[in-house]
Amino acid sequence: MVGVLQKAIGHGLLSLDEFTARTDVALAARTRAELNTVLVDLPGLVHPESGVAPVKPVEFRATMSALKREGEWVVPRDMVIRSQMGSTVLDFSDAVISFPEIRIEVDVAAGSVELLMPERSSVDASAVTVELGSKTDKASGSRAGGPHFVVTGSVRAGSLTIRRPTYVRIGSLTIRRPWRISWDA
Repeated sequence: MVGVLQKAIGHGLLSLDEFTARTDVALAARTRAELNTVLVDLPGLVHPESGVAPVKPVEFRATMSALKREGEWVVPRDMVIRSQMGSTVLDFSDAVISFPEIRIEVDVAAGSVELLMPERSSVDASAVTVELGSKTDKASGSRAGGPHFVVTGSVRAGSLTIRRPTYVRIGSLTIRRPWRISWDA
């Protein structure tokens, strides 16, 4: 159990204080229901049983700062992105996605949010409202075989960009934008 919580810290899902508090509760737990209270907001870890409280969305907050998730990070089913005069970039292209549908609520005020979608995914961002800002959606539509992202919320004097990475292959060299270079063996 402690190992699961340590992985959650590594993926940025828990703070050190949350880890300490949850570890204490997990070590004292006697039933699966008591363990579920520790794991309820961590994706894919709650044992399905009746009476489990609804999962609270994971919140990403950038207030006059920058927040970035990339690589193999664990994607929660529900998330809220708050960007007040800040910058948030969530790269889902290599992320661990365990759910068929991911719900993202954006709350942008004079900030920017960029969502980099995986190749095999579908996106619906039609419910996002924009006031004195911009929404650039180059990834909407359906691509079979992957998760479906539902983006809602509002952008006020800021920007929301939703796109997919672009790739250029030159022989065994693959260049990806945002910039990542790899060689085929």
